[in-house]
Amino acid sequence: MMRDDMATKLIDSLKLPEDLRTLSVEDLKLVAEELRNELIDTVSESGGHFASSLGATEITVALHHLFDTPHDRLVWDVGHQAYIHKMVTGRRERMGSIRTINGLSGFLKRSESAFDAFGAGHAGTSISAAVGMRHALDKVDPERYAVAIIGDGSLTSGMAFEALNHAGDLGLKKLIVVLNDNEMSISKNVGALSWLFSRAMTGETSSKARSKFKELYKRGYVPELLYKAIDRAEEATQGFFSSPAMLFEAFGFRYIGPVDGHDLPALIKALENAKRQDIPVLVHCRTVKGKGYEPAEEDPMLWHGVVPFDRQKGEFRAATVPANSAAPKKLPSYTAVFADTMIELAKSDSRIFGITAAMPSGTGLDKMQKELPEQTVDVGICEQHAVTYAAGLACEGLKPVAAIYSTFLQRAYDQVVHDVCIQKLPVTFAIDRGGVVGNDGETHQGVFDIAYLRTIPHITIMSPKDENELRHMLFTSVNLGAPAAVRYPRGNGIGVALDPQLKPLPIGKAEVLREGRDALIIAFGPLVQSALQAATILEREHNISTTVINARFAKPLDTELLTAELPRYGVVCTLEDHALTGGFGSAVVEFANDAGLALRAPIKRFGVGDSFVPHASQGEQHSMYGYDTKSLVSFISSAQGLRKVA
Repeated sequence: MMRDDMATKLIDSLKLPEDLRTLSVEDLKLVAEELRNELIDTVSESGGHFASSLGATEITVALHHLFDTPHDRLVWDVGHQAYIHKMVTGRRERMGSIRTINGLSGFLKRSESAFDAFGAGHAGTSISAAVGMRHALDKVDPERYAVAIIGDGSLTSGMAFEALNHAGDLGLKKLIVVLNDNEMSISKNVGALSWLFSRAMTGETSSKARSKFKELYKRGYVPELLYKAIDRAEEATQGFFSSPAMLFEAFGFRYIGPVDGHDLPALIKALENAKRQDIPVLVHCRTVKGKGYEPAEEDPMLWHGVVPFDRQKGEFRAATVPANSAAPKKLPSYTAVFADTMIELAKSDSRIFGITAAMPSGTGLDKMQKELPEQTVDVGICEQHAVTYAAGLACEGLKPVAAIYSTFLQRAYDQVVHDVCIQKLPVTFAIDRGGVVGNDGETHQGVFDIAYLRTIPHITIMSPKDENELRHMLFTSVNLGAPAAVRYPRGNGIGVALDPQLKPLPIGKAEVLREGRDALIIAFGPLVQSALQAATILEREHNISTTVINARFAKPLDTELLTAELPRYGVVCTLEDHALTGGFGSAVVEFANDAGLALRAPIKRFGVGDSFVPHASQGEQHSMYGYDTKSLVSFISSAQGLRKVA
């Protein structure tokens, strides 16, 4: 694509945000357009979060133009809207490495850049962090600003409102919240707030209202005391005539907007106005998610996070298949199998209810939402409410299934304990993205859920070896009559046939998939397939006969089978896609110790070590923590305790 020469020269001269501060508004427009074009080119090759950053381009340029970053703090909510921010803060040359091993993070990361004031991959944290920063700066450097940039979808998070409430109470100066209102989170926004923002006045209506208000004042219908009590007629008008203004001013904020978030002169004027206020300020910007790339504007959900694509055609690139190879079999994702099973179950039982916290497409419940809208609900970005809401449904005889990513369910831990498990309510937690998830990085790795759930009484925890077993586990959970969790990974199944008839699984019972004499591998979840592969290699290349057990349950364990099997082998391994601390392997070790089993050698646990998992592919993550098939084979084949057992 041909680019404007002047724009190219301008952007090539920009190394850090301070270079933006000397530019005219007209030059800033050129820079914004060139940054947008470059982002489209880059992400078309690398993949990554896309539509959100396109929509926040002008906001990013305006903020770095007006504020002395990183001295002034910009706090981005989630971070998937901050690719342009990365580009103008010295990372343009490395954008092609984003979300790859040893490359740039897909989110904000304090260790990556001084300009990343706060790292976040979960929604709703920005205002709280900015309030904390600004309160601290009040004591050490009161002239510095703290600016939170939050999407309207993130405002459905209760944490955001807790922060607004506290900020208003503190009356913090130089605290600015920029509301990036595109009527979207990842999926379409839901709830009363979405309705409220949709009523925000257009520029035309707002202008008429301002004019009318001034006219009433001049004619004497508006008292001078009232008129002068408000700094500017613009804020006065919006305070009287705009519902969002009334909401945020009730929290103690000065409200400015709505302003066109793609109109740089208007944005700069609004932000300059915000900098002059002596109370917290909220600047309401209306934007278009996917702005500047037509396919993303038309379907921002599809283009929220993308794989490499053809920019000209607006089509995602298929994996390359060698000319002489047959097309690979298309395998169903675990998420898709979950969604189809939910629809099947809900059609046969009207008490089954699917719940998502602003992730209908991510969890697969968008499909159920279309087919069974009366049995599906999106509560917005509020996992705590989702869990307690599910508990309320269960109190009245329904069978709620809360489909939430492992890393997001962490946010509702108290509700799982206090509202569901203490009361033994029959809520099923469908834990998607259980295990490492690849390129999203530290904030999204689902490697803590076994540990944080198995300490809780009354809950059953299971994980399937394949997509067919997932179906049976879901059926088992919704009919259990007690709290249950089913965890399954990001990615595809193995292509096994799906049983037409769903059946309940015996609670706490594992299955022996392969019998051997020399070594034992007890695997939990889809890594059962890695255990089976390792057993095959050990037999073929090392003449080592290996028993493989599909644990199925992390709680309760199959203590009868473990009591019989654990003492039989000189080498015993557990395998899980989870943190070793407190995980499935820990449960097995604890049981063996408490039962006083006479083991021939210590149990070797394979899983994630005591660190946060960096972004890389899932296979690379398995390898870097040594719980891939190769590592399993290497350990067992060289184990000191290995000896043949009659």
